[in-house]
Parts: sequence; C-alpha cells; structure tokens
Amino acid sequence: MKIKNNTYKILGIILLLILVGGGYYYFAGSKTTEVQQQTVSARIGKALATVSATGTIKPVNSVEISSKITALIKEVKVKENEIVKAGQTLVILEDKELSTKLDQARYKVNSTKTKYERIKKLYTIGAKSDQELEDAELDYNTAVSSYEGVMSNVEDTIIISPQDGVVIGEPLTAGTLVAQGVNNPKVIMKIADLSKKQITAKVDETDIGKVQVGQKATFTVDAYANKTFEAIVSNISQTDINDSWSKDSTSSSSANAGVIYYNVTLDVDDIEGLLKPAMTARLNINVGERDNVILIPLAALKTNNEGQYVILQKENGITENVKVEVGLYSGEEVEIKSGLNEGDKLVVSYIKQQEKSSQQTPKPRI
Repeated sequence: MKIKNNTYKILGIILLLILVGGGYYYFAGSKTTEVQQQTVSARIGKALATVSATGTIKPVNSVEISSKITALIKEVKVKENEIVKAGQTLVILEDKELSTKLDQARYKVNSTKTKYERIKKLYTIGAKSDQELEDAELDYNTAVSSYEGVMSNVEDTIIISPQDGVVIGEPLTAGTLVAQGVNNPKVIMKIADLSKKQITAKVDETDIGKVQVGQKATFTVDAYANKTFEAIVSNISQTDINDSWSKDSTSSSSANAGVIYYNVTLDVDDIEGLLKPAMTARLNINVGERDNVILIPLAALKTNNEGQYVILQKENGITENVKVEVGLYSGEEVEIKSGLNEGDKLVVSYIKQQEKSSQQTPKPRI
C-alpha cells in the first residue's frame, strides 16, 4: 500500500512538471521578436533645435492696492474687470475719527501760534526770556507737524490708482477693516496692465546654456489647444530659482540633489487679448536654426568607441560604417554636418514583435 501511494506521488509530480513546462512553452512561444531593417535617405531640409519649458503668464505691470492707514472701507468705487485710469479714485475709507483729530490738531496749531507770536513781541521788549521764546516756538512747530501728519492720514482715506489697467479679481467690500503694514499689508485689489504680458518659464541647467536673449519661441495654453502663440526671450536669470549658490554648504548640497532650474522671461505677443494671468504656457524655445542642411532620422545615428556613425548602403547592396559629424538635433531628425550627401541610403534596424499561434498547424492526413 505504501509503494502504491509513492507511485501516485511520483506520477503527480511528473504531471505538474509537464503542465508547467507546457505553460511556459505556450506563453514564451506566443510572441517572437524579429530584428528587421529598412533603408532611409538623407535629405536636404531645415534644422530647428528647440528647448522645451513650462511657464506662467503674467502682466508686465501690475500693482497691489493696499491702505497706508488702519481704517474701515467706506466705499469701493470699482468692480472686477473694470478698466481704470491712473489717478482714478478706487476706494474711500472711513474718516470720522480722523476728522475729529484734524479739528483738534488745527485748534492746537492756532492756539500755539497765537501764544508764540505774543511771547515773541514781549521778548523784543525784554519781557520774556530766551528759554520762554524757544519753548513757545517748539510748541508751535510740534503742533504744525502733528497737524500735517493727521492731514496726510485724511488724504490717505482716498485711494487712487497709480497706473492704467484692469481690476483683477474681486476687490474687498465696504465694511472690511484694512490695516497699514510694511511687510504684509492687506491687499484691497489688484490692478494690472493687460496690454503687455510676459511668461516666466523654468529651464533646467542642461538646457540653459542654449537659451539666449532675443530667441523666438512658440507656446500653447490649455484654453486654446489648437492655437499657437509667439514670444521672445527678454531676460535670463543669473541665479537658480532656489538661490542655491548664496546658501550655506548644507542647504546648497541639498538643493543640488535635484534638478537646478533657472527663470527665463519671455515677452508675449497677444494682440487678440486671449491670454489671461496665471495660465500655464508650454513653450518651445528656438535655440538653433539652419536651412538647406542634410537631415537623417535619429534612428539611423549610432555610437561606438570612435564616435558617431551611420550604416551606409551602397549601390551593390554592401553596407559600410561611415563616421559623421553631427549638428543640430531637430525633433526626430538630426543635422549631419559632414560625412553624408543628399540621397545617401542608410540602414535602420528596428525590432518587430510577432504574435505566434498557440497551437501547431495540424498535419494533413495521408
């Protein structure tokens, strides 16, 4: 009985191996790879090298409107998307407390002035001392200075636009408390001149050396996927966006662990006024352009220890490795500066996958 059980176990193992082997043969044999070759011709054309980048559209001239004093907003004179002119009143702040302070300051000026003039007359006849005259003059000057300060605050209750432009976004509403501040003032509204726009793009360190001021670029935005816009490089930042070079060694090495990017500014041609602030632009900056040059597909270019070469097919069908000098990389093609002529036939190899039948073709019966 024990021998019989062992026999069953051995048969089971053999059957399992057959199934595993058959499955492997089925899946491994379902696809085969085949290296195939085709010939392509060197052609004369235009080489256009580009650097791709992504950036954000913004107005060239924009300003955030805030208050110089702490007060409640009494009235907002403009609304979102309204066109404004330089000097136009935008906001009026509450001035009740300031009016009271101004009356008090004006009274102080008048009273100290009267006292100063009276003491000055008495001083001329020797009835007042030098110290009394100086004190009266100081009180008067202090009152004038205080009055001018309050008057300046009163003038600051009327906020005007510093430039022509358009109100961007919804302004704060009446009744909102706005506070003065140097570092983080409360923004009441934004004014932007939308007639001139720019793109701030990030270009990585491997490509930044190719980019120069004056180069042309094309770009698209998601809002108009089938439309291409134009721009021109106007500025290239001399420091990376993380300002890594000015940081200490620890933070600098941390920044260098990733890709370094530089800001590139481009002036935008938007005659139709279609582009809006904060849109994402996908750019191709033209960094090189040459006409009437020899172009071949990138797939035909190969590299070995001696450099770059192509496989040239001669008229008799014999192939030869020919060393070439490469110029601009233009999309899926590359410029050949020397080594080839127009019309030269080149061999390109590629791998083709073929589906293989999982069943063998049955043999015909005899």
